[in-house]
Amino acid sequence: MPTATRSLLTIDTPMAPPAWAVMQRALLRAQVPAIEAFYAKYFDERGYLLCVPRWGGDDGADDAAENFTGWTLLYALGADRVVLDRYLSAWEGHLRQYTEAKTVEVEFARDGMYFKEFPVMFDWGHNGEGFNAFYLQGLCTPYDRTFQDRTRRYAGFYMDEDPIAKNYDPRHRVIRSMFNGSRGPMLRKATALDWTGDRIEIEGRFKPGHRETTYEQMLAHFAEYNDVAGDHPLNLQTTTLAINACMIAGEAKYRDWIVEYVDAWQQRTAANGGVIPTNVGLDGTLGGACGGRWWGGTYGWGFSIDDYLNPGTGGRLHRHLFIERAPRGFGNALMVTGDQGYVDTWRGVIDGVNANAKVVDGQTVYPQNYGEEEGAPGWYNYAPEPYTNGALPVWFWSMADADTKLIAGDPWVRYLRGNNPDFPVESLQRDFAELRRRVERMHRDGSSPDARMSDDPNGSNPAMVTALTQQMLGGLETAHYGFPLYSRLRYFDPERRRPGIPPNVAALVDSMSATEVAVTLVNLDQVEARTVVAQAGAYGEHRFGTAAAGSARTTVDRPYVRVRLEPGCGERIVFEQDRYAEQPTFTFPWDRPE
Repeated sequence: MPTATRSLLTIDTPMAPPAWAVMQRALLRAQVPAIEAFYAKYFDERGYLLCVPRWGGDDGADDAAENFTGWTLLYALGADRVVLDRYLSAWEGHLRQYTEAKTVEVEFARDGMYFKEFPVMFDWGHNGEGFNAFYLQGLCTPYDRTFQDRTRRYAGFYMDEDPIAKNYDPRHRVIRSMFNGSRGPMLRKATALDWTGDRIEIEGRFKPGHRETTYEQMLAHFAEYNDVAGDHPLNLQTTTLAINACMIAGEAKYRDWIVEYVDAWQQRTAANGGVIPTNVGLDGTLGGACGGRWWGGTYGWGFSIDDYLNPGTGGRLHRHLFIERAPRGFGNALMVTGDQGYVDTWRGVIDGVNANAKVVDGQTVYPQNYGEEEGAPGWYNYAPEPYTNGALPVWFWSMADADTKLIAGDPWVRYLRGNNPDFPVESLQRDFAELRRRVERMHRDGSSPDARMSDDPNGSNPAMVTALTQQMLGGLETAHYGFPLYSRLRYFDPERRRPGIPPNVAALVDSMSATEVAVTLVNLDQVEARTVVAQAGAYGEHRFGTAAAGSARTTVDRPYVRVRLEPGCGERIVFEQDRYAEQPTFTFPWDRPE
């Protein structure tokens, strides 16, 4: 029978190992040798990626770093230390390799593609992808001085603290260009060369990911990527730099900047009738750097370009990439303030787009873009499904039943609502199948480093963390875009003094509401007891109220609690949670004051 004190739950209810628990542990184990094999094939002893390093949007530095996306989160979930070691080696090598790599034709990268260990000047569609693994390093090594120094330096590039990187104008609360970095903002029109990088040999040597067969086609892809001056919602991704810096030691200036910058976007969205604009001038006016077109800008609402590989077909590519990335900026503001008004803003964007639905041939269709595609400004690119970008995060942050209307078919959401009982095993099976596919692809790769682009190995990266994040943590998929981890739970191993669930322990979150989260913890070890620290939120941003296991109930009233699992025992625990009641922190539970 489970027993409890304020700081410790003891679980002594026998539980035969559930299938999902056995598979979780197996998936954590299987990825370790796969990552070691991947590292051995694609990295050298310095941690340099074995490829031709280039600048550009096709195969640039961000693609190189995507080869170790998921490694830091995998370690934070409980994988072996070697996963973290391989990441650290690859990240240090990456920073050196792309600082040494220089362009000839692209002017702003001639002294190095990285400066001060950061991209000299690029968009946050790409920068966020390249820094994904680093963003989550704070879950693993928050006390590392080098990590702390870099995090603060990177945030300073966007807080007007660097004498060269004058990206941010505090008066108008704008990041002055969509193209920005450690050498500051680009305030002119961007060219295809700026995006494509130096001329390279393609035919018979490289196979670019966008299917180009000549360098001229690479240039053609970026021919219309010109309007970059002025602020852009992609820049909301810079708030992840600031929130990471804030979580090191709780310095208020980082929290204040997040609020200041996100509030500016909140106000711009309200001024634009509830739809977030994609260009803001240097003076803060909507569309001010695009001739008054609030929908303007590369990757903006109206960014639809010719399909350069299919000339004459009338095909168009709709590349408004901000839609999957900007919502997390509002989530970061929520995390440091607890203010649900930020969630309301993005919910309003979704509702504002869908309010422009129309009926065509008896079917309701919904717009996805706004611009001058059909002659006059208006909504276009209609689809039979509602606009849903950001709907899953909105529901996760609000936990409001009404916010499930657009995501009711999501398999994870259906499971949490009691309608998809096979989800845990099926999702783990899918990840196992994908892991096998990626390892097979790696083994089939017979390319040589001098004929390999930086993104060629991306599809073989063996880190599979989505199902584990959803099941173990009750967390949103981190994908590869570059965000913090948003989750209801996280685990630590107090005996080994490291993050991650202890050996032979598994966890399954089966329901979440605005005030509760339920998780089954089980110890698969039939001989040794295990103690796990459960934390309320990825960064302790929530607070546990009571914890109920079986007939035992205790008041926790803090962001973490120890759970002792006797050999072969497990139990479903229902935690009351006061969400966003604490300031997020990287500090491990045993280093916090009681």
